[in-house]
Amino acid sequence: MWIFGYGSLLFRPDFPFGHREVVRLRGWERRFWQGSTDHRGVPEAPGRVVTLVENDRALCFGVAFQVTSTEEERVLAYLDHRERGGYTRTAVAIETIAGAPIEAAITYIAREGNPCWLGDAPVRAIAAQVRTAVGPSGSNKDYVLSLERVLASHGIDDEHVTELAAHLRESD
Repeated sequence: MWIFGYGSLLFRPDFPFGHREVVRLRGWERRFWQGSTDHRGVPEAPGRVVTLVENDRALCFGVAFQVTSTEEERVLAYLDHRERGGYTRTAVAIETIAGAPIEAAITYIAREGNPCWLGDAPVRAIAAQVRTAVGPSGSNKDYVLSLERVLASHGIDDEHVTELAAHLRESD
């Protein structure tokens, strides 16, 4: 089984896996449109975390984690709990950077209409919300900057993440 990570799983997978590989998902883009009231914010002051949004022309780069058959049930139970704040388990077809298909990867997507959905906003407004949000998993700002760092370490440039991180650094 393969798990496709595009957000916090990149810098904090916290589950056993055998192999990992940088991959891409066609037709989706990473956006800070999901509210977080259980990890990077609280109900009174939600943070913003990434989800995937459909866009036919987009490519979302991330990492695929291969999980052994003996660990599948435990890993899915863990991820179902971790991603409970508006995300649904979804099967996606990804491909390696070399173009080799991985037909059945699992990922978690928060879609419009879920109780924590915040949707699109100007990057400056997202930055203002992220700058002050803190939850049980830490500051929302740290989440964004950790995501930017891990993407860069894999040679991945995501304009939305980079732009948000730049706005957050303006206040330092």
